Amino acid sequence: MGILCCGDAFREIWRWLLVLIVCTEISVHGQVRYSVPEEMVKGSPVGNIAQDLGLDIKRLKSGRARIFTEDSREYIALNADKGTLVVKERIDREELCAQVTPCSLHFQVILDNPMELHRVDVEILDINDNAPSFSRKEMQFQMSESAIPGARYSLDSAHDPDVGVNTLQTYTLHPSDHFTLKTVSRQDGSKYVEMVLQTPLDREKQEQHNLILTALDGGSPQKSGTVKITVMVLDANDNAPVFSEAVYRVSLAENVTKGTTVLKVSASDKDQGTNSDITYTFAQSSGKALDVFSIDSNTGDIVVNAPLDFEKTKQYELNVEAVDSGGLADTSKVSVEVLDVNDNAPVINVISFSSSIPEDSTPETVIAMFNVKDVDSGKNGEVKCSIHRDLPFRVKSTSNNFYSLVTDQMFNREMMAEYNITITATDGGFPSFSTNKTMTLKISDVNDNAPVFQQPLYTAYIIENNSPGVSIFTVTASDKDTGNNARVSYFLEDLSVTGMSPADYVTIHAESGQITAVRSFDYEQIKELRVCVKAQDGGSPPLSSNVTLKIVIQDQNDNAPQILYPVQTSGSLVAEMVPRSADIGYLVSKVVAVDVDSGQNAWLSYKLQKATDRALFEVGAQNGEIRTIRQVTDKDTVKQKLTVIVEDNGQPSRSATVNVNVALADSFPDALSEFGDFTHDKEYNDNLTFYLVLALAVVSFLFIVSIIAILSVKCYRWRRERMFYKSNGNLPIIPYYPPLYADVGGTGTLQHVYNYEVCRTTDSRKSDLKYSRPSQSMMSLDSTGTLTLPHLQKNVTNTDATDHQVSSVVYYHT
Repeated sequence: MGILCCGDAFREIWRWLLVLIVCTEISVHGQVRYSVPEEMVKGSPVGNIAQDLGLDIKRLKSGRARIFTEDSREYIALNADKGTLVVKERIDREELCAQVTPCSLHFQVILDNPMELHRVDVEILDINDNAPSFSRKEMQFQMSESAIPGARYSLDSAHDPDVGVNTLQTYTLHPSDHFTLKTVSRQDGSKYVEMVLQTPLDREKQEQHNLILTALDGGSPQKSGTVKITVMVLDANDNAPVFSEAVYRVSLAENVTKGTTVLKVSASDKDQGTNSDITYTFAQSSGKALDVFSIDSNTGDIVVNAPLDFEKTKQYELNVEAVDSGGLADTSKVSVEVLDVNDNAPVINVISFSSSIPEDSTPETVIAMFNVKDVDSGKNGEVKCSIHRDLPFRVKSTSNNFYSLVTDQMFNREMMAEYNITITATDGGFPSFSTNKTMTLKISDVNDNAPVFQQPLYTAYIIENNSPGVSIFTVTASDKDTGNNARVSYFLEDLSVTGMSPADYVTIHAESGQITAVRSFDYEQIKELRVCVKAQDGGSPPLSSNVTLKIVIQDQNDNAPQILYPVQTSGSLVAEMVPRSADIGYLVSKVVAVDVDSGQNAWLSYKLQKATDRALFEVGAQNGEIRTIRQVTDKDTVKQKLTVIVEDNGQPSRSATVNVNVALADSFPDALSEFGDFTHDKEYNDNLTFYLVLALAVVSFLFIVSIIAILSVKCYRWRRERMFYKSNGNLPIIPYYPPLYADVGGTGTLQHVYNYEVCRTTDSRKSDLKYSRPSQSMMSLDSTGTLTLPHLQKNVTNTDATDHQVSSVVYYHT
């Protein structure tokens, strides 16, 4: 309730109480004590806790400073932004502490990182906010007129919940013609008031007396309470009941059952008859005890009427009255002490708990702080805390009833990622009670495991001529960590492959590990590709591991066979000369072809597609040898034209064709007599001699020009070298082109000029092919039919020359 300001004196007292708000007392053990008056408005300052504890405001914020109380109600709040304590809700000292003095609030200020615990005591100062009050509005007494002066009558005591000077101080009685007041102190220090008869009463003069009893406290301003006293004067009843004891004392265990007899009070009255009939009752001043105990009005037996609870009330005081039929009474006090039994289990209150700690936390890391309370007393309230011995934790006692849970060893999240920690609090009673509190602690991951591939080497296959972007393979690495520490990214190590970066061939998806081609592969250029894949996790610092992926390029039938022999040129026709005396199986020529593919795609087969006379020649399907299959006759024309097709074994197969011209003649002049037919088909000019002479002149001219060019280049290089040596190499670089590189315009497939010498025996199985200089037995005929024989050389081998037949090659210039 609010405070009513009445007068200047009250305002002075209020100012004095406000001064007490800022008075603090800091104990040498980190405890802080404040004093504040009750009934302060919400938000009123209590004290600067940050300054008194020597803490910085930033420390309060970073440590998530908060208040912990052992009960659920908080009267004081912490303003962490200012570091002050303020009143959170209305404080009624009488409701909080009743008559207990001093009245204090006890709580702890908790900080984290690191954990700190500071005890704060706030003393609640009493203000005079309660007036004395009586439990009854009116008291009635019946007094015998024979009552002698000095007779005492017990009055109801007024109750003032305030303490100190603000509580009940004095009583006054008005009028005071026949009665006076006397304050009586009991052995336990408590006081009660009695009304004492001063002068005898005379019923015939005044049958009823109306008095006003006023109770005054010592506050400023002073407050009071009144009760009306009605005194009825009776006829003589000289003796009042008297209790056998002024104070009755008894002890009861808190677990006694309802209806248990506590004790029996007795009072005696020297009167006789109805004036000696005594009735026992509890005085209203017994307060809450009236709800717990009852008394038999006739026998004086006091019994338990409700369950007892040592933790709520440890002692009861009963005021018993014995009243006779004449209205005379005596009072006595019954003191009931409640004994504790172990009927409460310990209570575990977790103050702070870190639900997750990293796996590399060092031993002695604080996980939780908790408070254990047992409201029982003595050994029944002594509590011991423990956890399972197999867990890597232990409990440390930090102060009275406060404990911390700390780690006892290092952790490995990959072996155990979560712990269920059960704290058991056991009291010392018999039988003992225990309470369990289970907390789940998660071990957070640190990056202590590198990604691991399933295999040390992966092999993938891809067919050449693939489309760019096609998926080749997917590598997968696993990481035992979690979260970002287990998030694996994939990269290609920049290792040169045939002079090129792996990124020029393949690319890898950073998240899925899918490897795709960035270009089309050519088996004929590269048959195998090795790339190094790096798997790196997302930890800090990141960990990684490597694996090698071998990409095998599989051949595809994408190349047609290439004819190496006979050479097809655009400027001349080639003819093989076969003597008319050739036997059956005579080796006419051999078609030589290659296929740059591999495997069955490079398996070649030869077939005669068309011929002037199919009955005269055949082609070996495997070796390409052209042989006669019958004897040459005079009817056979000199000019024979064969078309041979070469096919590979791919799916689908590819092929190439070559034309072979055969001259059936025993000598060169005989062959020349029929050469006109060849040239006639092509509509050559008959003036072959003219063209041969012209060709010879051109060749000679080109030869001379070439000699001059070569000498010029040699001289130029020699001069450049001389200048280079004289200038210490500071000349511009002249690009160098390797010699002997030429393009064969006829086929467009080979980049070098190949010359062949074909040597055959009479046994076709022993025939072979030699690569040699251009010096072969050959004839060149220009369009005029004139024979030009540059030179004729015979290559002699180690075998007998008579066992070989040297083929003749005829060139017809177009």
